[in-house]
Amino acid sequence: MKPMKLLRTFLILVIGGVAISGAVDEVSRDYAEQALKRALTTFAIARTLNGVISVAQGTEVAIEPGGVGVIMTPGQLLDPVNDLVERFSSVLLVAASSLGLQLVLLEISSWIWITVLLVAALCVWLAATWSESLKSNKYVALILRLTFIFAFVRFAVPIVIICTNIVFGTFLLEMHDSSAAELQETSVQVEEISARDEEASIRDEEGPESEGRLSDDSSATFWDRLRSAYESLPDSEEIGPQIKGSAQEFYAGVANWFDEMSVSAKMEQLEESAANATSHIVNLIVIFVLQTIIFPLGFLWIFVEVSKTAATRAVAGIGTTQG
Repeated sequence: MKPMKLLRTFLILVIGGVAISGAVDEVSRDYAEQALKRALTTFAIARTLNGVISVAQGTEVAIEPGGVGVIMTPGQLLDPVNDLVERFSSVLLVAASSLGLQLVLLEISSWIWITVLLVAALCVWLAATWSESLKSNKYVALILRLTFIFAFVRFAVPIVIICTNIVFGTFLLEMHDSSAAELQETSVQVEEISARDEEASIRDEEGPESEGRLSDDSSATFWDRLRSAYESLPDSEEIGPQIKGSAQEFYAGVANWFDEMSVSAKMEQLEESAANATSHIVNLIVIFVLQTIIFPLGFLWIFVEVSKTAATRAVAGIGTTQG
């Protein structure tokens, strides 16, 4: 029996020391703040992607295949992704709220009077462990039950946060960081595609003067230089209007071909960006649901069951001693 008393005494002293020191509170608070910051950062990335996609959806591209004017909006390919991003933002708000709630509960569980009540109950339990006369007191079993209740209130939230973040750091952190980085990269890619479309629209609106400037620029496109070349041809008998007309027809065909090819490439890029963003958004949704809902509830259930089992055995041991 004496080894059991020593073990019980050691456990009581450890629980009391941890409660007074607040070590688990500091560790769990750091974990919870890091998780909340991570969720808010990911939320900012999601809202940025949502804004970029909204801009890309409004971008129009005008082409004339076969001489027929067509206005296309390649950004509409991202409409399903935009809907998913909005739902993802809602998930992140729930996740951030859950993490904020954990911080509030952590402040409540570390309240000084909860620690005082727990330490007082532990002192009674320690005295009952070594005093046979105290064990026969009818209030000892009640105080022992209160001890487990105070211990649950004092340590449930910190232990759940610590266990959740240990599992998250071991299995999910790398996946989260890579998915968040890829999502941010997708936002940059969509923004670049949208910016190129906007520059093309501005160039078309500015007309020939802008085209002439572009033809002198080393960064001008092939058809801009070609346009400048045929417009510089003189209407003289040496060249003939037929040559200039043929050059104009040739330019129109080449320009339309390049425009169609450019739109096709943009649509392929947007499709690739949409598929890439979708997979990473789904990964992040799974990660945050696990971190803020599934894991905390699972560890809380485990802690409740362990506490109930320990309390039942401890109270049964006191009852056996009294009998």
